[in-house]
Amino acid sequence: MNICSNIFCGQAVNETAKLVSDRIGKIVQQRESVSINRQDTSVSRNTQLDLAVPPSRIANLSSGEFVGLVADNPDQRIKYKAFHCRLDLDFAAINAQEKGYKPLPKIRNITDQEVQDHFITIKNEVFDIVQSEMERIKSDPNLAHLLFVDPSKPS
Repeated sequence: MNICSNIFCGQAVNETAKLVSDRIGKIVQQRESVSINRQDTSVSRNTQLDLAVPPSRIANLSSGEFVGLVADNPDQRIKYKAFHCRLDLDFAAINAQEKGYKPLPKIRNITDQEVQDHFITIKNEVFDIVQSEMERIKSDPNLAHLLFVDPSKPS
């Protein structure tokens, strides 16, 4: 839903739809009402703030439809940041492309135990790197102040 200040959201309901709707914000809407009675007809025009994309619209998005908000840079302003769009896919072209896919070659069977062994090896190596870096920082007077020392734990 949220990537570095950009929001891209497909169909969502409840709290997610409300959150996205609130983040996209409100826009000024022109309203006009007509009152008719026996003697006179009056037209009233006003403006009010309404949600740009209400939660009900987000809840009813079809497949391939998105709403969102893009971020800009101070030197590259984007006037219209909020969007509601639909992806138009060429399914015939996608299917033709997928037919040309080749399966990945299978070199050998890797067992679950091998995967687990590699995971444990990498986990231990990361732990060793963290410990050695902590010791290096502790022993360097220029860096030691960066570490938090919990006074309740013995050093």
